[in-house]
Amino acid sequence: MKNEKKSDVAVLLGYAGSRRGLTFLGLALSAVSMLLSMAPYICIWLAARDLIAAAPEWTRAQGAARYGWMAFGFAVGGIVLYFMGLMCTHLAAFRTASNIRKEGVARVMKAPLGFFDSNASGLIRGRLDAAAADTETLLAHNLADIVGTIVLFLAMLVMMLVFDWRMGAACLLAAVISVAAMFSMMGGKNAKIMAEYQAAQDRMTKAGTEYVRGIPVVKIFQQTVYSFRAFQEAIEEYSSKAEHYQADVCRVPQSVNLTFTEGAFVFLVPAALFLAPGALAGGDFVGFVTDFAFYAVFSAIISTALAKIMFASSGIMLASTALGRIEQVMCAPALKVPENPQVPQSNRVEFKDVSFTYEGAQNPALSHVSFTAEPGQTVALVGPSGGGKTTAASLIPRFWDVTSGAVEVGGVNVAQIDPHVLMDQVAFVFQNNRLFKASILENVRAARPDATREQVLKALKAAQCQDILDKLPEGIDTMLGTEGTYLSGGEQQRIALARAILKNAPIVVLDEASAFADPENEVLIQKAFAELTRGHTVIMIAHRLSTVVDADKIIVLNQGQVAEQGNHKELIAAGGLYARMWADYNQAVQWKIARGKDL
Repeated sequence: MKNEKKSDVAVLLGYAGSRRGLTFLGLALSAVSMLLSMAPYICIWLAARDLIAAAPEWTRAQGAARYGWMAFGFAVGGIVLYFMGLMCTHLAAFRTASNIRKEGVARVMKAPLGFFDSNASGLIRGRLDAAAADTETLLAHNLADIVGTIVLFLAMLVMMLVFDWRMGAACLLAAVISVAAMFSMMGGKNAKIMAEYQAAQDRMTKAGTEYVRGIPVVKIFQQTVYSFRAFQEAIEEYSSKAEHYQADVCRVPQSVNLTFTEGAFVFLVPAALFLAPGALAGGDFVGFVTDFAFYAVFSAIISTALAKIMFASSGIMLASTALGRIEQVMCAPALKVPENPQVPQSNRVEFKDVSFTYEGAQNPALSHVSFTAEPGQTVALVGPSGGGKTTAASLIPRFWDVTSGAVEVGGVNVAQIDPHVLMDQVAFVFQNNRLFKASILENVRAARPDATREQVLKALKAAQCQDILDKLPEGIDTMLGTEGTYLSGGEQQRIALARAILKNAPIVVLDEASAFADPENEVLIQKAFAELTRGHTVIMIAHRLSTVVDADKIIVLNQGQVAEQGNHKELIAAGGLYARMWADYNQAVQWKIARGKDL
């Protein structure tokens, strides 16, 4: 038997945990408050009936004052119960939103690091934070309003037909037309349009984050927003979707809805005129006027109830699409943990006939790649851009899992090593290392939280960071990213190197870590490299061939395959791709701007 798919509300309530019961209590209180909110209208009608019956001797209407106080009491009681209900639903909604964020973060923490290459931080944050806020609105407000309004409508149907079903039907006609207009606006294919609108908002959030990060480049080169075509297109797409939904989908139905809900009294007047002659002939004109007064007063509820339905229905649509965005995070692939993990016996790295294809790609990024990095060796990965160098390095710490073949560390397939153990075996230094908004001490200590202050200072010294500490008033305790304390790119790179040195992992992966450093910082970074790589197995990705001349082994990757391998002298003698790259590199290094003869 197939499992029935849970409704969106049931899925959301599953995140409420122990506070799930508060939601149901809040809904019950909201329903009762709506019933109480109808009572003042009945009391007003009763007072009007007494006054009409006593006219023109108004002093005989002794019950009018009593009904007035009863109306006041019911109104206050309804408000109190409504606020109590909202308190319950808010407590449950806050816990639900909190649990969604916590579970989402826990889920992405289990995802392979490669997941974040295709899912930008701004997109993940937007899905979790903004989407959780949308579901919070549904559970805290919309759901209580929906339940209360349903109860109100059922009670209203009964009340409308109690005294004169014909005048009641005339009043309800406005409600029927309004509901039909709302369904045409929010149901069917228009629900898909709302989903497209939310997807466009996601893409704009992602593109906006990337644009903000690129503002320094825009300012340096005096470019405009049009240089960020993806952001421009995302804004235009979002604007187009929003305009289409509001102008083409909502305009006519919403106009019809507001016209008939606010004008419900218009349907009552013709019905009353039609029924008045019969009432006069039957001698019950006072009763007829009394009934008319009841429906005239009660018809005001219609617009209030339908407005709540409309806003609540909109909230359900938003929450439904938000839940879909949340599920995209909850369905993030989890890094598989072996049932019987093995421990690597050395820091030897070996690629055995490795092939790898990115999800959705047509061609493999790596195809049948095999090479070995012995303990203590420095192995350089070089080759044309897009050849697979970074992909190969990312398979060692399991940023991704291989499609076929095996990557082994210490004679053990990395897929059979506990992820925490594997991460302890590998240190990374990338081109763009991120530093936290914390002190230099805490930034470096992130690699080894139990490290002492002296050990951190020693790592900073080994990473050639002493000049950085000397120029900062608070030294190692200086907070980065706050109060104007920012470091240059080369200085940030040296702090990141200190982090890797402190970790002291047996395997080091360097992804062109000095590519964007200025000459002065590059000299210091190279000295730090010497300290970092001493006695370790090093996998180095390089574009500047001068940095790999002394490597023990050079692997030349081209179009995802090993084109050749050997040391610098052997590859130069072979006269292959590496030799041609070396010649091009030397020619580029010698290039300079010549003085113009004619100025």
